[in-house]
Amino acid sequence: MQEELLFCPLGGSGEIGMNMNLFAYGKPDNQKWLMVDIGVTFADDSVPGIDLIYADPGFIIDKKDDLLGIVLTHAHEDHIGAIAHIWPQIKCKIFSTAFTAALITEKFKEKKIDIGKNLKIVDLNGTVELKPFKIEFITLTHSILEPNGLRIETPAGNILHTGDWKCDPNPLIGDKINSKRLKEIGDKGVLAMICDSTNVFSEGRAGSESDVRKSLFNIMGRLKKRIIVTSFASNVARMESIFFCAEQLGRQISLVGRSMHRIYKAAKKCGYLKNLIEPIDPREAKKISREKIIYLCTGSQGEPMGAMMRISSYVHPDVFIEKDDTVIFSSKIIPGNEKKLYKLHNQLVKEGIEVISEENEFVHVSGHPNREDLKDMYNWVKPKSVIPVHGEHRHMIEHINFAKEMQVPYPIQVENGDIVKIYPGKKPEIYDKAPHGKLYLDGNIPVEEDSKSIKERKNLGSNGYIEITLLTNAKDIINKKPIISFKGLPILNHEDFVFELEKEIIKISKTFTISKSKQRENLIEALKIGCRRYTKEKTGKKPFTNINIVKV
Repeated sequence: MQEELLFCPLGGSGEIGMNMNLFAYGKPDNQKWLMVDIGVTFADDSVPGIDLIYADPGFIIDKKDDLLGIVLTHAHEDHIGAIAHIWPQIKCKIFSTAFTAALITEKFKEKKIDIGKNLKIVDLNGTVELKPFKIEFITLTHSILEPNGLRIETPAGNILHTGDWKCDPNPLIGDKINSKRLKEIGDKGVLAMICDSTNVFSEGRAGSESDVRKSLFNIMGRLKKRIIVTSFASNVARMESIFFCAEQLGRQISLVGRSMHRIYKAAKKCGYLKNLIEPIDPREAKKISREKIIYLCTGSQGEPMGAMMRISSYVHPDVFIEKDDTVIFSSKIIPGNEKKLYKLHNQLVKEGIEVISEENEFVHVSGHPNREDLKDMYNWVKPKSVIPVHGEHRHMIEHINFAKEMQVPYPIQVENGDIVKIYPGKKPEIYDKAPHGKLYLDGNIPVEEDSKSIKERKNLGSNGYIEITLLTNAKDIINKKPIISFKGLPILNHEDFVFELEKEIIKISKTFTISKSKQRENLIEALKIGCRRYTKEKTGKKPFTNINIVKV
């Protein structure tokens, strides 16, 4: 049997988020595996009670004895957010640069998990040997500190896994993209490049953080009252820009929101954010006049519990906003968040507060490559094959078309679960399918999308709830006055509804002898059907119904 080089995405191919990628090398009966990234995505209102979703890791858990380690490209949640939920089931080594390590260490502390010596910090542009793989970290630029591409060297040849990246000629904080090394890697030959597809529809270049800083400085220079900037906490270059603007304009700065403080501390710990003015506590900032303060806060996507939403709703304990103040949304309006963000914008402008966003001013650049950036990467690396990831199907299909324009010999389209044989063979091909899916974090328990808990909550949310309690005496005779309670039903006349429902319950109950256990079960089922039917006739709703029989 010949040795094989395989690639399999379990998450992040067909959606933006929850990235989880696998590589394998060896003979079919003796393959060693490598995981790259282990991220989450955030749930929407269609799954009530769920915050986080991540790729089902069952396929690799079954192979955990042959899993050499998890390699993390950078510290965004869609690349590291599932690590504390999944790692206890695989307990392998974790490899990342220092800033990413600082953030995942906090995640494990929150879950009270001791990873001990399993976390290995890799130097910038450093290497890790996990035979048969040799992994080289290549410094790129992105909207977070220490983003890395990975050159994965195997006996069959080399792979470049880009992670998330862009070409920023002046990233302000951290190193520039290591184009020299990327060219050298390209000259030595790349069997396949697994590449970010997020901005493949966007012409030109993604833009530079230094240009955003200049624009923000000019905008803030004309503002006279209180300034609140909301941005992604993970964008440390943007954070530094706000500090820079505050100092240059003679204002104090205050950080608001747990994530903002966590990222600030992690960046300082890793040697970034030097020579800046010290942020002041939001409680102290209340004493400073409006024209002398800038707040930098979380909640740029209108998150219900984000600092910005609480400030705009006047429920934040420390930050007050009033007429003629300005809120700058220095972030992208992520598709799917428009409704809640526009609601937030409307809420602010109604109060006489100026709202500045990417729609009316230059206040943000993306962290992902536009088409001109992609052209640079293709020209440096010159891959024989390109496998687009990190995108919805429409992104990845367009990326395939782009790769053909760039005359890549073998672009290959994948989706979650596809197992691609990169070697041996004349060209990469999908030859098998791995079990895959999504897990929904329900509280602290991972469940599947069709789990009973999610179905019940959806039913409760759509149809309401009725609880019936029947009281019986020692002889199992049912009291003629059942206890009825309900929630979430559109009932106009409460007394009439309860009176008629009581009659229906008594009518059904007369036909059963509850001293017999089977009859008791049948009565409960008959009451559920009868109460739901009655409620549907009166309200149009079929509520979740619970029946109790209590002996008193």
